[in-house]
Amino acid sequence: MIAFPAAAKVWIAGGATDMRCGMNSLALKVQQGLGCDPHGGEIFCFRGRKGDLIKVLWHDGVGMSLYLKRLEAGTFIWPVSENGTAVQVSAAQLGYLLEGIDWHNPRWTQRPASAG
Repeated sequence: MIAFPAAAKVWIAGGATDMRCGMNSLALKVQQGLGCDPHGGEIFCFRGRKGDLIKVLWHDGVGMSLYLKRLEAGTFIWPVSENGTAVQVSAAQLGYLLEGIDWHNPRWTQRPASAG
């Protein structure tokens, strides 16, 4: 599990993002699309078109980090914004999101089919 600071603002990008984008391209999307500073210590999350892959961009004051997570089954529960812009969520909601849990109603979204 990634240890992000609890006090950091977390932004979820609305819609799907091209997952071929790397760290610099995503930072540019943050700067131009969201009007935020990608080096300001805030956390920015992007989801792929299928919904099973996310990228998290974060600058910790020393350097930029890019985290990638793909679910083996199910999809990430993504918030919907009215105008397609970014949505701010809490650090706890980000934790649920990264585990594949519906952050609106915390429970597992995909249960194992068998024990062995």
